[in-house]
Amino acid sequence: MTSQRTGVRRGVARLVTACLLAAGLVGTVPAAAETPTRGSVPVVVPVQTTGPADRRFNLVFMGDGYTAGEMPAFRADLERHLNTLWSIEPFASYRSYVNVWAVEAPSAQSGVDCDPGLDAPARDTALDMGFWGGCDPNSVQRLLTVDSDKAAALADLVPGTNRANRQVVALAHSSTYGGAGGGYATASGGNALSSLITPHEIGHSLGGLQDEYDYYGRGAPGGSYSGPEPSSAHHTLLTERQMLDQRAKWWRWLGEESESGGTIGRFEGGMYTTAGVWRPSRHSLMKTLGYAFDQVEREVMVKAISAKVNLVQDHTPATAPIGADRTVWVDTLHPVGGALTVTWRLDGRPLPTYGARTIDLRTLRLSPGRHSLTAVVSDPTPFVRDPAVRASAALTRTVGWTVDTSLTTVRDGTRAAFTGHTPLGRPVGARSVVHADTTHPVDRVPAVRWRLDGRPVSTGPNDRDLDLRSLRVTTGTHTLTARLAGSDEELSWTVDARPASSSYELSAPLRTVGRHGRPVEYVYDGPFTMRLTARDDQEGAVVSQFRVDGDGWYTYYGWPTDADAPFRFTPGGTVIDDLVYGKLGRSRAVPWDDATPDYGTHRIEHRTIDAAGNVGPAHEFLVTLVKP
Repeated sequence: MTSQRTGVRRGVARLVTACLLAAGLVGTVPAAAETPTRGSVPVVVPVQTTGPADRRFNLVFMGDGYTAGEMPAFRADLERHLNTLWSIEPFASYRSYVNVWAVEAPSAQSGVDCDPGLDAPARDTALDMGFWGGCDPNSVQRLLTVDSDKAAALADLVPGTNRANRQVVALAHSSTYGGAGGGYATASGGNALSSLITPHEIGHSLGGLQDEYDYYGRGAPGGSYSGPEPSSAHHTLLTERQMLDQRAKWWRWLGEESESGGTIGRFEGGMYTTAGVWRPSRHSLMKTLGYAFDQVEREVMVKAISAKVNLVQDHTPATAPIGADRTVWVDTLHPVGGALTVTWRLDGRPLPTYGARTIDLRTLRLSPGRHSLTAVVSDPTPFVRDPAVRASAALTRTVGWTVDTSLTTVRDGTRAAFTGHTPLGRPVGARSVVHADTTHPVDRVPAVRWRLDGRPVSTGPNDRDLDLRSLRVTTGTHTLTARLAGSDEELSWTVDARPASSSYELSAPLRTVGRHGRPVEYVYDGPFTMRLTARDDQEGAVVSQFRVDGDGWYTYYGWPTDADAPFRFTPGGTVIDDLVYGKLGRSRAVPWDDATPDYGTHRIEHRTIDAAGNVGPAHEFLVTLVKP
């Protein structure tokens, strides 16, 4: 027991301030590692494999305080974290760029140190995680630390990953709220809010996003910012007019409806100060857990995720001149949210290939001599507006060849076959891109034929990607197939075009009002609760969301202190650990925000996002708050 405490303190001694979460948390800096051996031998489990580890961004999850018999609980907590992550853009659209790994290292004892208080016993666990900054009486309860040596050792067990291409998330077997940020993110696995910490921390660690809190320590306003123009992409000292005139910061997004609610403009507070610095949106994931990244943050995250991979996964060798009697090809990544574009140029002139991944040089009838051939692969995502970002290596890659008509290509006998494709084991959403890659014979271009429910589907020259949005499938379950022309080889997917259903349950109102042509209205003179329930006809968890008066969509998680409890609305909001939840009307995040009750009628909408990525239609009801 004593030696474990010493190990925890050594880990805490390596702590440095990294960032404040919504809880006011800080992070750790990794050090040299040794593999933990307590309990049993750690096991690496691939949870989602989209490609080789050295060509993907790798999320490595590990649990602490889960005994061998409690590993099902770790897997359930991990699944909940991932379900939430995949419901948030840009992770939803770029899920196919990410591998997910679980390192299962059973602990000798259940739970983690100092949970929930300093008088709680230390536990014998694989990663020595502990609340109160590792049982430090001068720290705070919610600071959940991990022994960085041991976390690094477990992460190093995942082949092909390193500190440059992975993010480690350590989950503690606890329902107490807590976490920490930095290179090694932590979260309590069983708390209602913990799954929202993961995307926030990846925003820090991967995207370099800053906190938008207007406090450093909870319960105390942060004062005024007095520094120079921040380097942060989503903080500024400039006015909207100055941003437009100087074409600086988020000028391209000004005036648009924010993905996290309201309109993108200029909102005071951020970087732990209440005044003197401004952010793009009233609230976002980097300010309040539950909301989405706004467009400014989302653009940063698209670049950051894309920078961890290469849009060109493979191509015809380009180290030496090639003959004009062959095919030339590029294999690309396949974002779920939209296909990449490929533009071919011969001697600087665009070729009418319309996105094809393979071209047959014989059809070009090249004049004798040498020619320059290039393929430019780019991501046309609407999430990016900055031309510099779009032109960066993260979103644009170029491959070039010298074509020499005097050379003769040796036929290699490569057989047409599928080499990679969208996973077959789970349904695909009706708004996603499905792909099927093939081998590359030098003397022909393998054709992929797509069918939906047995009917042919036209794709154009790029037959490797099929954007299901173009088929406008809106209801039901369908069968999608891809077959190699002239072959019996076929792939098959279930297309889920039926979103999950959503229902609500409210506490008893003073009265219920029904008017023709209007949503049902519930009248309250004080607090009330709302429980959202989702059902789906396919396997996989469903994320529920709600919004009030058209504000940003907010992830439903139950209640901060109890994931099984309904969400509670009150006229002024409920203060929990110096943060405010559930103010009806204009939202309130911290105690010094305006608590004036918004009496009158409010519109509450709710919707679902299922495991296939289908976003269900919004349903609504009205709530009228009257003075007691």
